[in-house]
Amino acid sequence: MIRRLKRRSIRFASSHFSTIQIIVFYYLIITVVSLGLFYIPFFREKNSHVPFIDMLFMAISTVSVTGLSTFDINSVFNDYGVLLLEVLFQVGGLGIMMISTAFIIFSKRRITLRQRQLIMTDMNQPRLSGIVRLIRITFVILLWFQVLFGTFFSIYFYYRGYFERWRDAIFYGFYQSISAVTNSGFDVTGHSIEPFAHDYFFLFAIMFLIFIGGIGFPVLMECREWLLYKRTKAKLPFRFSLFTKLAMLAFVILFVGGTLLIFLLEKDHLFQDSSLSVKWINSMFYSMTTRNAGLQIHQLGNFQITTLIVFSLLMFIGCSPSSVGGGIRTTTVAIIGLYLYSFLKSEDNINVFGRRIDNDDVRKSVVVFMLSLGMCFFCIVFLSATENQPLIAIIVEVTSAFGTTGLSLGITGNLSIIGKITIAALMFIGRIGMLYTLMLFVPKETRDLGYEYPTEKIIIG
Repeated sequence: MIRRLKRRSIRFASSHFSTIQIIVFYYLIITVVSLGLFYIPFFREKNSHVPFIDMLFMAISTVSVTGLSTFDINSVFNDYGVLLLEVLFQVGGLGIMMISTAFIIFSKRRITLRQRQLIMTDMNQPRLSGIVRLIRITFVILLWFQVLFGTFFSIYFYYRGYFERWRDAIFYGFYQSISAVTNSGFDVTGHSIEPFAHDYFFLFAIMFLIFIGGIGFPVLMECREWLLYKRTKAKLPFRFSLFTKLAMLAFVILFVGGTLLIFLLEKDHLFQDSSLSVKWINSMFYSMTTRNAGLQIHQLGNFQITTLIVFSLLMFIGCSPSSVGGGIRTTTVAIIGLYLYSFLKSEDNINVFGRRIDNDDVRKSVVVFMLSLGMCFFCIVFLSATENQPLIAIIVEVTSAFGTTGLSLGITGNLSIIGKITIAALMFIGRIGMLYTLMLFVPKETRDLGYEYPTEKIIIG
């Protein structure tokens, strides 16, 4: 009886709702489930009371792995609550369909065509072929990095004297590993990773894990295939996809460009008392963490306003598609940049790495960029009218929420109810993506008119 009802519900959902609408509904369910779990006393400190709107904000921030919070997490959640957060980081960061599909694969159950379509949508993949293999490989890679670095951090924290007890070293070692890979910027200690500000070996390890989580799942799989190709010395040539090349190119440009800007802006300000090497390391760290992780080793209010604007730009861009992060995504910026370059050269097509970018991808990139920019601008103006906060603090808050980063100038808890709802909506949109948010309201089937109107030129500029 239960199986029959389940099949009927699946057929009803498939016939009446698009895959995007179903995926968004799943994320809403996970948010409600998270909200319910947060109210269980087992995960809470005694006598801790949090208003409903703040707990709902926390649930959305957790599922979107943003890191913004309106209350002190350390005083509300106990150690079991922190472990619950780590589980939810996996669901929100890796994706609902990746987690559920991984369990189906490991339980050796059959994956239906409809499930493959949902996976393709959740993972933002263009085709069905190889989607299950992508899930299996990337899930193992990400889990392997979390366990490996969690173990390493535990040993490192204990022998470096950061924690006196093995229990605390293991607890926070695995938390830092999971938090970095899933790019969740939640502060469960009250001072983020500021105690490790001068431990450059740890900072480089954190930057590497942030890169692993934010570069994109297909990139990780292709890098694995490339390593296997080099090891086996296969005769057939190996070729990286255009997506991987663009994602890596955009990452390098944004990372290097962000590092240079932060260094030049703060070398005679916040970093003035540091050595040259420390200035570069701090600049590199913030260029990486502002792209989605939200970890910090200084008080954000100590930076110049110009630097905070650079931070906001990096948070607005975010990291790669099919990753744990949000924002407009790096490939969107890359395609728009290439489009402007080809326009200046009077070229009809965008050609890069021996391939031509499809015009449909160009249109999507422009739409995502313009709508995201318009939405963030509207939210900044709206919150400037409703909240009694500095403009730069609102800009950082809005871009941090949309980019699911988690950096803040400390105004999150002081927002009004309408302000918290606005930021929560931005976090949710940033997680599922602006393109999917737009397509959420498109009917499952659209009618093709079957004809085209005549073309007429208009004056531009």
